[in-house]
Amino acid sequence: MRGGRQRGFTLLSMSQGLRSLTSSLAQALDQRRLFVLLPFSLIVGLVIYAFLPGEPSAQNYLIGSGAVTALVALALLFQSVAGMRWSSQLVAVWLGFCLLPLHGAVFGTTMLSYPAYGTYEARIVEVISSDDDARRVIAGDLMPIEDARALDLRHARLLMPAVPPLAPGDQVRARLRLAPVPGPVLPGAYDSQFHAYFAGIGAYGNAIGSVEVITRGDDSDPLRRIQSLRNFIGERIDLVLQGSSAAIGKAMMVGDQSGISDEIRDVMAASGLAHVYSISGLHLSIVAGGMLWLVRLLLALTPAVLSWPIKQFAAIAGLLTAFGYLMLAGGPDNVPAFRSTLMLGLIFGAVLAGRRALTMRNVAIAALVIIVLDPASVFRASFQLSFAAVVALIGVYELPRALPPATGGSLERVVRFIAATAWTSFVAGLATLLFSAYHFQQTAPLGVLGNLLALPFVSLIMWFGVLSVLAMSFGLDGPFLRLMGWNIDRMVDVAHLVAGWSAGLTGNPLLAGWTLLGGLAALAWFAFIETRWRLLGPLLLVPLVFLFGFSPRPDVLIADTTQAVAMRDGEGLALVSGKTGSFAVDVWSRYYQTEIAPTHTHARCDSLGCIVDTGRFTAAVARSADAFAEDCFGQDLVIARIYPPANCAAGGVLIGPRELARGGVHWLAWNERAGRFDVRPAIDNLNRPWRAVPR
Repeated sequence: MRGGRQRGFTLLSMSQGLRSLTSSLAQALDQRRLFVLLPFSLIVGLVIYAFLPGEPSAQNYLIGSGAVTALVALALLFQSVAGMRWSSQLVAVWLGFCLLPLHGAVFGTTMLSYPAYGTYEARIVEVISSDDDARRVIAGDLMPIEDARALDLRHARLLMPAVPPLAPGDQVRARLRLAPVPGPVLPGAYDSQFHAYFAGIGAYGNAIGSVEVITRGDDSDPLRRIQSLRNFIGERIDLVLQGSSAAIGKAMMVGDQSGISDEIRDVMAASGLAHVYSISGLHLSIVAGGMLWLVRLLLALTPAVLSWPIKQFAAIAGLLTAFGYLMLAGGPDNVPAFRSTLMLGLIFGAVLAGRRALTMRNVAIAALVIIVLDPASVFRASFQLSFAAVVALIGVYELPRALPPATGGSLERVVRFIAATAWTSFVAGLATLLFSAYHFQQTAPLGVLGNLLALPFVSLIMWFGVLSVLAMSFGLDGPFLRLMGWNIDRMVDVAHLVAGWSAGLTGNPLLAGWTLLGGLAALAWFAFIETRWRLLGPLLLVPLVFLFGFSPRPDVLIADTTQAVAMRDGEGLALVSGKTGSFAVDVWSRYYQTEIAPTHTHARCDSLGCIVDTGRFTAAVARSADAFAEDCFGQDLVIARIYPPANCAAGGVLIGPRELARGGVHWLAWNERAGRFDVRPAIDNLNRPWRAVPR
């Protein structure tokens, strides 16, 4: 009898829960929440296009457009409200599918396939960063001089000497060494070729010797004026501050992160404070929100203007401040700052219109604008992290709040501020955990504590930075810069402290690519549903990731452009070929957070090559054609930088120059059940316009 009652109670609870869930879905549809799904539908279309095995033909686009048009026409013909709502999502998916090729047609470039060397004239388009030793620039209109090869490139990213100083619009002449944009350093890692193509950058290179400035750009050009101001602020910071203080100060004020050392980056990441030196919503909110508060306070203290719309004037001041800060941070090219400025613009616009500012609809509008303007940003970590954090914060803000109204006591306001800061950091950290773990292979379990301890210093850094910029015209910026530097040092102290507490807790998760799509789906559900049922999506995702979302570690890594070959040696990796300290080895070490030993304990090497027998598999690395007679037979894996005979490695896997040229870095894991290697090249196919490989 008791068991029957329990089963009945369980069935009743399930029935009530199902009715509640159905009611929440119906409520979301009635309130037109499908609008907030439009950016997610755009992203689905972008993902489908990006991961196609080949470039769609014009016929494919015509068929797809016809099918979408027909479905929309049917919904209109039958006057189906539900059909029209869902057909808008289909249109968004199709628009997302078409966005990247349209963006590529307008902004894309031919990708350099073979290295080029010679004297070129070029126009400086943008100065990315600069320090005492060198500057990184984007150059366009490359014109060959003398016997240099003509290049059909829109832009190239170049490393140039620090002298002479350069600004947008300058025409320069230099001997350049240009190389193809490198592919991903590992399968699923950041794809430089993809992002360079959509930014119009077709090659990477550096100047050899001196750079001659032929003509200077027009000083009235707004870009030159902004760059000059950025350079001036950076120089003033360098006069007063040194080391990490100066580097972080320039990063937070003008967006130049080039001076931040790897050690500081690692410490900031381990403490959950890596976002601090990247200009984004936090910085813009402190500066623009603080300006809004200050202007509103000053106007409220002025009796003559009390009848004016003070709140709206303050909002305009905050919006102008945000726009000015965006320009200092690099303008629209600084995508995180641009996203945050757009979101602040919507918030301040809502204040001007007397509307509610923090809504999921505003988040959707900001995301739609950003995706349409820069669709490739969807595939960058910065977009995913900020989008996830904003959706989560707005979603939590929309939920019913259990806190009683404040009574106005000073102590209570301080406690509430601290609690709100901790809660905001916790929600944002939780929402971005999956995306940061995938992109950076690192978690910051004490990130909430780190942000809570560092926030007062971050706020003071920003305010003293603003005051120093205002005082630079009068030469009175020194005291403010010193105060800013002192707070930077205290923030770094907090980072070291929290990173020390986090030692051994951060982990090194390696997530499969599908987890990003899972995170996108969970975010879409969270944004769509308004009630507490919105938590169902993220809660269902967690066990799926823990059960099926972790990617295995490799047993073999093979670099495409260097001699580096690393193989499993006990619990770690060791080199069979190549040297520690090379680019590929350093990247592998950081990605897997393990030191790669300089010599494999089971490798037998001579002048012809190496043989490795790990006990699980055997491998040969051939350095000479004379090695093929012995190495091509009886091995599970043969690696060769020179072309092997046709029947080489017939019983195993062959990674030769053709495979390395087409697939880039190779990742291999030994499959015990199949008795052979699972192979994953960093480049899946060459049939896309952004691939910079010999054809």
